[in-house]
Formats: sequence, structure tokens, C-alpha cells
Amino acid sequence: MQKLLLFLFLLVILQPQGFAQETTNPEPVTEGSIRYLVTHNWTKKMAALSYMSKQQKERAAYMWGTRSEWLVYTVLYFNPTQSKYVDSEERAQPDDEGYSWRKEAFYTKRDYAQNTVQDAITMQGKTYLILDSLRCQDWKILNDLKEVAGHLCMNASWEDTLKQQKIVAWFALDIPHPGGPERLCGLPGLILEADVNQGAMIMTANRIEGKKLTTELDLPKKTKGKKVNEAEYRAALKKIVDEALEEERPFFWDIRY
Repeated sequence: MQKLLLFLFLLVILQPQGFAQETTNPEPVTEGSIRYLVTHNWTKKMAALSYMSKQQKERAAYMWGTRSEWLVYTVLYFNPTQSKYVDSEERAQPDDEGYSWRKEAFYTKRDYAQNTVQDAITMQGKTYLILDSLRCQDWKILNDLKEVAGHLCMNASWEDTLKQQKIVAWFALDIPHPGGPERLCGLPGLILEADVNQGAMIMTANRIEGKKLTTELDLPKKTKGKKVNEAEYRAALKKIVDEALEEERPFFWDIRY
């Protein structure tokens, strides 16, 4: 109750800032795009796997060394009732020659008014088209505050027991939108940052643009893949994770982290 009261109090006292620092519109913009800088740390991804041996983790840390981090951009498009998240064609670092997952089918689409999901996710070279009702994460709202991309944010946590991931998300107090990067959603403000497994992957908004969208929320006319519901997708994901666990190898080579 105290955390909820704090959240409501902050909503009341905050002055609307909009989505860009240069805007002169006193009203918060509710439509536009967010570019996220995504930092992958392979050493920390290995360290988060409870079933990998100490020797395997130390070998991975030695092998990757100073090259354990890789940076990419992603983009979230949204309006008051929808959002779509995709990989960006922009390069986040000069030696990026086209990361492998950009060649795979991927997008997440949320319609909050219709309460529907339309996602395309590739695992082990096979694309799954997930069509189902929307079910967001069961978040635990915390009470820490920090600024992300010029917006005051509060944090919340959730644990994905299937992928062995502990996620801390930071949502904007002045952007009342339930969307976020990857498949994250369901908080009282738009998620501007998410930390997976204490730095194994960090998604941080670094460019926010308020603008009228045209075709950005449209899905590709043709995406080849197997149509499944959420339960069928989770079953396929669990099979991949279980096989990797049995063979004592990282499962994140076969799926999107």
C-alpha cells in the first residue's frame, strides 16, 4: 500500500515532460518511438546459468575476455493503444557487420485495446507466429527512483523461472503506457530500461521521439512460420531449455535472450 501511495503521489507532483527534451508542448506525448541501446554480456549470461560448472564459466570468461560485450539497437513504436518492438538497422558499434538475429524473423506486437498479441520469434532456425490474448508479467513494484532518458522512473521486478532470468525494469512515471521492450509489458508506465540477470543484458532508452506514426505499427504482410498460441510457444521454449540443461550447454545460443 505504501508503494502504491508513493507512486500516486509522484504522478500528481510530476510536471509533464513529453517524449523529447526539446518539445514545447506542455502535454505529454503519447505516440512515437523509443530507441533502446541493448548491451549483451556473454560472460554474465554464462554466470547466470546455475547448471553450468565453475570451470565452464571460467573458460567462457577467459575466451571472451574484453570482447564479452556486444551492443545493438532496437526500437519500440507505440500509440495509446498499441506497440510494436523490432530490431533496428542502425549500428550501435562500428564493427557491427550484421548480427545473426537480425536476419531472423522477429517482432512483438501488442494491442492493448483488443488485448491481443501477435509475435514472431525464431528459435533454432524455426519461426513461431504467436497469436493469443495478452498476458503481461506479474510485476512486483519496488520503490527506487532514477532518471532514464530524461524521465523519472520507478523500478519493478519479475522472475522468469523458465529462462532463469531475474528482471528489473524501470518505468516512466510521466508516460502512462503499459508497453516495453522485448515481451515486457503491464506496468503503469512505459518501460525505459530493463536489466536481465544483473547486467547479462541491459536495454536502455537512449532516444525518445514524440511523433505521429504512419505505418510503423503495421506488421509485415507475409511472415512464414508456425502459428501457435502462448502455451504452445512456451512448450517449445521449455523443450529447448531442458535439452540444453541436460547437455550442460548454454540455452541462449538457440533462443533470443
